[in-house]
Amino acid sequence: MDWLKMLGQLDGMSAVRVLATFAITALLIPLCLPLAQKLGLYDLPGGRKQHEQPTPYIGGALILVAVAAGLFLFERDLSHANIVFCFCALVLVVVGLLDDRYDLSWRLRIAVQVLATLAMVYFADIRVQNLDDVFGVDKMYLGWLAVPFTVFIVVGVINALNMIDGSDGLAAGQVMVSLLLFAGFALYAGNGPVAERLLAIAGAVAGFLIWNLRLPWQSRARVFLGNAGSMLLGFVIALSAVRLTQNSAHPVSPVLGPWTVAIPLLDCVVLMFRRARQGRSPFSADRNHLHHYLLDAGYSANQVAWGLAGLSLILGSTAAIAVKLGVHRPYVVLAFFVLLGVHYAFSADRDRAVAWLARGRQRLLSIKPDPEAA
Repeated sequence: MDWLKMLGQLDGMSAVRVLATFAITALLIPLCLPLAQKLGLYDLPGGRKQHEQPTPYIGGALILVAVAAGLFLFERDLSHANIVFCFCALVLVVVGLLDDRYDLSWRLRIAVQVLATLAMVYFADIRVQNLDDVFGVDKMYLGWLAVPFTVFIVVGVINALNMIDGSDGLAAGQVMVSLLLFAGFALYAGNGPVAERLLAIAGAVAGFLIWNLRLPWQSRARVFLGNAGSMLLGFVIALSAVRLTQNSAHPVSPVLGPWTVAIPLLDCVVLMFRRARQGRSPFSADRNHLHHYLLDAGYSANQVAWGLAGLSLILGSTAAIAVKLGVHRPYVVLAFFVLLGVHYAFSADRDRAVAWLARGRQRLLSIKPDPEAA
């Protein structure tokens, strides 16, 4: 399928829908900032946090408003699955806002994420059932393991995205790359409606990013995703992966799933494993995330956000090309675990890793002037 034929699955209304979700988010954020301040929905600086002023964390809630508006305005007949998704997304956003406000127990957050996933499994029939490509074995069906495996995947992606949300523009940039990759996969597989929905969500995230990135006219982020946003967008990405890789009518190889959100997954798995080995809670906080290493090495918040987004795009695209070229699918899976091992070894000695990244930054500075991105 050539590019023109792929893009031909989208029409003018698809572009209007993307622009609408972008505009809704971009316009609602400045309008709602004063209200967020009055309601106390803002994150205070201090501790490990990078920001220096109280910043509202309503970005995720407003992204959901834009996405829901896109569904109701542009979908002629809302499917049962879309209705269930909206309900689950609303629950996650509400719990995320409460968590940001009152610091809920991580066990409660996980329980809500599990329940939301189970609702999608049983009421929208979205689940991981077939892993033929992953192991290179025909008819590799999970049977009764399908439900717990789906819960594991969805909850894992949600928390991976939540953990990486520690620098301006970072988490939303990773989500944008993932959504664009999945939209491309959907178009390649002939699933235009799914691609349109994914692009509409990307439009909403883009509307958020113009208030979350540091720009020449904006020296700091004006709004954060918050736990509500990271849970919502992690939920979207995980469900997109499941739906596209488990649809026999428009098959996309499941081996591509981890590669579309590689940076958050690598960072999450390595950190949780290392914390468990140290006898700490996997959900305990520290400054050992990859973005912390980069910030400590002297990179600006924008350089971290754009650099890791570019790396994610390269990793996801390379995996897709490998699958297209017919590389044995288990090798693609093995490559991900090799990359996981490389990151674990690289990040084992924090001081050494930061020094290596700092030297890389100096080499870049010797090639061209460092643009003011902070």
